[in-house]
Amino acid sequence: MGDGDKVFTGSIPEFYDTYLVPLIFEKYAADLARRAGALTPRFVLETAAGSGVVTRAMAPHLAANAVYLATDLNQPMLDHAAAKQGGDDRISWRRADALALPLDADVFDAVICQFGVMFFPDRIAGYREALRVLKPQGTFLFNVWDHIGANEFADEVTKAAATLFPEDPPRFLARTPHGYHDVDQIRRELEEAGFSRITITTVEEESVGTSPRHPAIAYCQGTPLKNEIEARDATSLARVTDAAAEAIAARFGPGEVRSKIRGHVIEAKA
Repeated sequence: MGDGDKVFTGSIPEFYDTYLVPLIFEKYAADLARRAGALTPRFVLETAAGSGVVTRAMAPHLAANAVYLATDLNQPMLDHAAAKQGGDDRISWRRADALALPLDADVFDAVICQFGVMFFPDRIAGYREALRVLKPQGTFLFNVWDHIGANEFADEVTKAAATLFPEDPPRFLARTPHGYHDVDQIRRELEEAGFSRITITTVEEESVGTSPRHPAIAYCQGTPLKNEIEARDATSLARVTDAAAEAIAARFGPGEVRSKIRGHVIEAKA
């Protein structure tokens, strides 16, 4: 993972929430919230909360006396999420590193993480922290993306960016969001961290964009791919976005575009 892969600052949070969340995250957030809600947890921790899509999806599933702590390493993303959530006395926000949580042990009934563990520099350490703060019989519930070939818009954007920088193609999407998809590896790392009851389910959904530019902007300007593009050429962001939109239009058509997205949902208990 590159140094800039975890940098969600500047305009990225707004583009992320406006374009990327409805494109790929909302359906998986609803799925994760439904699964977590079925556990009827009272004390819930969310790590890598991002722009708050899971927090918003979870709110209707929470009991009136629930305590929900949403955390993220990136303060700009957390600020955006808190502002969009609005007032809810059950929900609080805190900047925290999922690998070194400033929290007591044996507190939470559930720890939730949507598409965040791929960004952990030491996933086993992150898993151990989730286990540490969970109560006995508590549940760690998270999801990860499958390989980039099974997530077609991301794949097209990555290929389009490579045409502009063939000698040094920006590989953020393949390297990090879609770089941790081996379910056997995920299971081994969870077991090494101390989890023993692990269920992994593959979930395929449809990604729908209002036009080819929707996914192009979402990925090029709403993720750290933006940082990677601008590091190569500070003036090239619009050109890469245009090339991505053209590639998506060529494959999926000029109007509303639909493509496959696929991820894995993991439920782990000690």
